[in-house]
Amino acid sequence: MATRKRARPFVYLIICMALAGAAAWWWLRPGTPLEFVRYEEFGIDIPVNYSIHGIDISKFQGNVNWRAVRQMQVDDIRISFAFIKATEGITRQDATFQRNWEKAKEAGIVRGAYHFFYSTRDPVKQAINFKNVVQLETGDLPPVLDVEVHNNQPPAVIRSTARIWLEEMEKAYGVKPIIYTNIHFYEKYLGKEFDDYPLWVAHYYQKDKPRSARNWVFWQHSDIGRVNGIRTTVDFNVFRGDSADLMKLCIP
Repeated sequence: MATRKRARPFVYLIICMALAGAAAWWWLRPGTPLEFVRYEEFGIDIPVNYSIHGIDISKFQGNVNWRAVRQMQVDDIRISFAFIKATEGITRQDATFQRNWEKAKEAGIVRGAYHFFYSTRDPVKQAINFKNVVQLETGDLPPVLDVEVHNNQPPAVIRSTARIWLEEMEKAYGVKPIIYTNIHFYEKYLGKEFDDYPLWVAHYYQKDKPRSARNWVFWQHSDIGRVNGIRTTVDFNVFRGDSADLMKLCIP
């Protein structure tokens, strides 16, 4: 039997890089199976193909014990990030935001703040409402535009007002904001002119990835999860990348 030649080190390097790239971008391949695993501790089925998990909350979750949230871990599943409601419309401010904002950081959770948007309200005043409440720091996620209600407005109005809010945020914080919505709303009311913004998409009660013609960054896959430190159910999310990718998205 002939002796097999030893592969050169750079060949191994190329192979490893190719495998790593394939693992990191598995979601881009059509037909890649998505695996859900039931975790009774969290009360839901979780897509375990993703390694970074998070929640989003508002005053409806009550008084959150953020240290307990952070310390909870089952297998490789733990809460690494949280989106926290800050404002709504031109005057409303979430009563629990400031406490949640401070305590999440103290617990070591990557935090982001979101604004519930109305296309029937002045977008500049809505931006001012958010800026008066939220002080973003290095390591925080970009501001989030939660746009999911049309209030009987045509797509052109929703697009124009949303664009103003987004541009005001980018001027204020120096980063491109994230858009939160569902696929139907995005395709009907926003469309391709917003494809350069990071997308956080709501898509649950179905065990498959969000079906969208564009890439998404965060996926809200359940609204009935359970976590230590929170007495109510809570929304669960995954991030489409690893911890290094998450840090790249955050404010430098």
